[in-house]
Amino acid sequence: MTTKATAPDDTFHVFDTTLRDGAQREGINLTVADKLTIARHLDDFGVGFIEGGWPGANPRDTEFFARAQQEIHFEHAQLVAFGATRRAGGKAAEDPQVQALLDSGAPVVTLVAKSHDRHVELALRTTLEENLEMVRDTVAHLREQGRRVFVDCEHFFDGYRANPEYAKSVARTAHEAGADVVILCDTNGGMLPAQVQAVVSTVLADTGARLGIHAQDDTGCAVANTLAAVDAGATHVQCTANGYGERVGNANLFPVVAALELKYGKTVLHDGALADMTRISHAIAEVVNLTPSTHQPYVGVSAFAHKAGLHASAIKVDPDLYQHIDPERVGNTMRMLVSDMAGRASIELKGKELGIDLGDDRALVQRVVERVKERELAGYTYEAADASFELLLRAEVEGRPRRYFRVESWRAIVENRPDGTHANEATVKLWAKGERIVATAEGNGPVNALDRALRVGLERIYPQLAKLELIDYKVRILEGRTGTESTTRVLITTGDGSGDWATVGVAENVIAASWQALEDAYTYGLLRAGVEPTD
Repeated sequence: MTTKATAPDDTFHVFDTTLRDGAQREGINLTVADKLTIARHLDDFGVGFIEGGWPGANPRDTEFFARAQQEIHFEHAQLVAFGATRRAGGKAAEDPQVQALLDSGAPVVTLVAKSHDRHVELALRTTLEENLEMVRDTVAHLREQGRRVFVDCEHFFDGYRANPEYAKSVARTAHEAGADVVILCDTNGGMLPAQVQAVVSTVLADTGARLGIHAQDDTGCAVANTLAAVDAGATHVQCTANGYGERVGNANLFPVVAALELKYGKTVLHDGALADMTRISHAIAEVVNLTPSTHQPYVGVSAFAHKAGLHASAIKVDPDLYQHIDPERVGNTMRMLVSDMAGRASIELKGKELGIDLGDDRALVQRVVERVKERELAGYTYEAADASFELLLRAEVEGRPRRYFRVESWRAIVENRPDGTHANEATVKLWAKGERIVATAEGNGPVNALDRALRVGLERIYPQLAKLELIDYKVRILEGRTGTESTTRVLITTGDGSGDWATVGVAENVIAASWQALEDAYTYGLLRAGVEPTD
């Protein structure tokens, strides 16, 4: 493990704890390979410190530190090992857990220390004075061994409320023993910004320590609490990628960093790193196998999406009228959503986004507006199906639907067999390039069988379809109808290895709705591939 810290300077720290605290989120189970991958992403992003886990506490974290020494060349971050102060009644130099921190090879160690008097007495089962000695001894020993030391004062804000003098004495002891930063932890996540700002200001004045903040999000205020601490003088922020963490999570790294860079004017990343933020956020979500939050600030796909016609009219004049920053600064893009709220400006901007020149044809744009509203009244949704909207728009611009094949008929059969199994078979009859095609296929459901039959029938004529893959399939029963007689909307997401797109179908029959979405998906796939229509 080579560490070459090239953060702007040491006056302000961005400290990431995704690999330790973030990994405590329900549903996240990281392998060592996962942790190494995330560490590389975080280093690319430019955080100053990456807390890798608790070496010695479990084999996985011990292995991570061993492999990181051999496999990762850190360009911007320093690796941090997490652990606890020595046991009560012992000596730090003889404590195996403290030794494991040294054995990890990490140049920085974060120690968790009790700062709430009741936790000291009930959880550690020791005296308040012995807890201070545990902090003093462990920090001093690690410093003597050449390690940089940060101290997490666990339950600090609750402890401060119960016994402010003792909480401050823990912070003061850590500072005087040589800790570079003392981090005030809102471990239960119950604080509000004004409370955090007041406490941080007081502790900073009374202890003289360099302070950091670690905020959980149980009140939904973790990012706000983190920034409130910065306002009060904290110069070290602890966060997790995408806000992952125990219970409802931690302060989200990305909005915190974006606020520091774009709102506070602090240089906390290397040049160009902020523009990579959206990619990094989504890449880490892929590693932990969680769908990226579409509405996450700055990096969500909906963060700069505009739906209301009034907004679109203003954005057409100046995007800054309804956007607090240029989305490209954080690697995101503005999106126009087309729905029954759309006006002419929405359609014009969406056409521009799709590369379709609508010119100054107001009648054309109005026809598209009316068509969208008519279709959405029937149950279609184009804000979630950009590909279907583009096909609709091109049909209006070109004067006819774009066709690569013409469907004569289709049929899907589900057979319930005596042994309780089901057989699904579909037949499609269609015309393509002047040839009549009949194709039959089986699948693990009627829609899958139709998809396979369509593929069997068309791949010989359009080999580009071999790349297509159905990625997602959603069915919704629309409001206003009841039970099996309801109108059904189907959304299908399809990919070709270089991107994906969504299409929509609506019908009283779920299979018919699915067929509509499939037909649009194949048509759009051929359009993306640059195939010229035959009809």
